[in-house]
Amino acid sequence: MRAFAQLFTALDETTKTNEKIAALTAYFASVPPADAAWAIHFLIGRRPKRLIETRKLVEWAVAEAEIPDWLFGESYQAVGDLAETISLLLPAPTTSSELPLHYWVEERLLPLKEWDDAKRRESLVTAWRAMNERQRFVWNKLITGGFRVGVSQSLVVRAMAAVSGVDAAVLAHRLMGDWMPSVEFYERILAKESADADVSRPYPFFLAYPIEGPIDALGDIHHWQAEWKWDGIRAQLIRRQWRTFLWSRGEELITERFPELEALGGLFPEGTAVDGEILPWKNGMPLPFAQMQRRIGRKVLGPKILADVPVSLLAYDLLEWGGEDVRERPLEWRRETLEQLVSATKSTGRIVLSEPVNTASWGDLTTLRREARARGVEGFMLKRKGSSYRVGRKRGDWWKWKIEPYSVDAVLIYAQPGNGRRASLFTDYTFGVWDGATLVPFAKAYSGLTDEEIRKVDAFIRRNTIEKFGPVRSVRPELVFELAFEGIQKSSRHRSGIAVRFPRMARWRTDKKPEDADTLETIRALIAGA
Repeated sequence: MRAFAQLFTALDETTKTNEKIAALTAYFASVPPADAAWAIHFLIGRRPKRLIETRKLVEWAVAEAEIPDWLFGESYQAVGDLAETISLLLPAPTTSSELPLHYWVEERLLPLKEWDDAKRRESLVTAWRAMNERQRFVWNKLITGGFRVGVSQSLVVRAMAAVSGVDAAVLAHRLMGDWMPSVEFYERILAKESADADVSRPYPFFLAYPIEGPIDALGDIHHWQAEWKWDGIRAQLIRRQWRTFLWSRGEELITERFPELEALGGLFPEGTAVDGEILPWKNGMPLPFAQMQRRIGRKVLGPKILADVPVSLLAYDLLEWGGEDVRERPLEWRRETLEQLVSATKSTGRIVLSEPVNTASWGDLTTLRREARARGVEGFMLKRKGSSYRVGRKRGDWWKWKIEPYSVDAVLIYAQPGNGRRASLFTDYTFGVWDGATLVPFAKAYSGLTDEEIRKVDAFIRRNTIEKFGPVRSVRPELVFELAFEGIQKSSRHRSGIAVRFPRMARWRTDKKPEDADTLETIRALIAGA
């Protein structure tokens, strides 16, 4: 546990990629395989759910620290992070422990969900007394399900590649899918030759970079394949050993949630993997994404919702064919074979080919792009002809050319602290727009500002707090921000009657006064034109 806490500190205290890779490489080269396997599990974002209720965790920490409840509450408001607050308030350790990470996880962390409260408390207090402040912080994060650190999966893979000599793309593939950390698994993923027993394993998704400069900088348009960019759930549909697997981009196995696509997979030839987008689709046309949300929010899919909101797979690419990994084949070959698969699959519209959009010039494509919102799409995907299907977000071969987002000017009305390194700053904001003479909460956002802007907004919030509601502050309505978002729809669950997708702060409108912010009437007009 000591080594893992030291790794966490090293990763948390630098923003330099090479320093992070060096810290990861040194860690993997020095710890036992069981520890390395669990470290990978946590570092790439897989973590247990909250194992102890917050109320009990606080109660036991207060008793161990021998402080009054009010002092813990004041400390929590000042620090802004539960795990860090507890680690700071607990007394100095009375013992020390050199037990490895895998022991703490397998013998002390995972059993918490099975133990009664008395044994939970005893185990937790014993751990606190044997750990220093940094170890406690990491331990508390694991217990609360809030563990995260500033390192991407690609950096973890690069460090593993440096230790093992195995190609990073191969390692990325081996880490996909459903697996449990163990010595055997760690040794298998680092083996020069690996006999992979996981029949369901998906491939790493290839992700596009956004176009930032002029589109004609990509060169001759005839070197590119253009497709409409759809707004659904990115997924891979896999057929192996006469079983069907549907994986989301977030590496969640979602086969049971989409029975239409499970049936579709049964029509595929053995050894097939297709990359595509799950869309609500009816009568040969896509439905608004809001209809998909009706399905996502249900635990049980009855006949009515399946009939009202059926789904289809919009096929983008072919990753496996006849049991062979074909990602290195040229785009044209994968495309032609995918077309053959779609035409041969008699599925009554459950698989739809993402058709190329052919134009003679970038100017023609630019003109066509103006129709994107009316077509219910987000813009274009541009894929270099002859390219392979790569791993992760790589520049050069795939680009996304999205339409401009919706935007409104709104007033900051509530704020609360962020998480992790931002736990001591107010970084999570609620914005309001005018409904007559009243500011109505409209959207929440926490991204888009620079560190300097965040510090200035934080100082304003502290000087201009009107009321406190736990960690939330009501502030004087003086700051105006331009909010950007991708989609907008009516919503009975929101006070404003409106819900937006992916809101973020586009810029701080220091040139505007609160009364210049937009109104609900203006925003409702956006829905009418959507």
